[in-house]
Amino acid sequence: MTSSEEYFSRSIMLYGKNGFDLLQESTVAVVGLGGVGSYAAEALCRAGVGGIRLVDCDIIKTTDVNRQVIALVTNAGERKVDAAEGRLRQVNPDARLDGRHVFFHEDTAEDILGGDLAFVIDAIDSMNPKAELISQCVGRSLPVISALGAAGKTDPMKVRLGVLTGTQVCPLARTLRRYLRNRNVTTDIPVVYSTETPLRPHPDGPPACRETSGTYVRGRARESLPSLPTLPAIFGLIAANYVILELIKTVAGHR
Repeated sequence: MTSSEEYFSRSIMLYGKNGFDLLQESTVAVVGLGGVGSYAAEALCRAGVGGIRLVDCDIIKTTDVNRQVIALVTNAGERKVDAAEGRLRQVNPDARLDGRHVFFHEDTAEDILGGDLAFVIDAIDSMNPKAELISQCVGRSLPVISALGAAGKTDPMKVRLGVLTGTQVCPLARTLRRYLRNRNVTTDIPVVYSTETPLRPHPDGPPACRETSGTYVRGRARESLPSLPTLPAIFGLIAANYVILELIKTVAGHR
């Protein structure tokens, strides 16, 4: 058994050597490395996905510590792609990690989505780049799963995996459907969402601040939102789980 197979032996027990080889050969892009995307990227790496493209234009802020697995009190100011790459390198030194410190939009789509990608996880917070990413993936017949709003949620039992056309309650889903329809893009794509009505900031909490897109100033400033560490992680792990099972489903019929 090679060292790589030893690291991932528990996974190989589940989906076999052929499934592991499929994951090793695959490259998945995670666009957005916040509370959702950072956990999704780590889950992919720990499952044995061989290539991970890490895309984010932001830097780590002290307020990220409560929900982003890459954020520590010691690395505020570091680029998220660098923090993620350094952490994942310690999980699997042989992984093909490709950090892109860039804002996703129409003018950067070709660079970010080019090459031999097997899947894309959309973990973007901002609506315009989120809709653009999905539009670009659909136009390229590139499989994508989108994570919707995890902020202000507290009930893990209300998190769902479904399609965008069938979502309920989630305000972000309603807005995203409208944006995609305006682009004549299908809304029949897999999504992770919650049927819980999001909570607003607590009146006893600190005042909400306006956050821009980090060092690469692009897009509108957004109001900060309340968040638990658990719900964004659950969203990211469900998205990663979906991608892993989709990548190995051709060899998963042993049960």
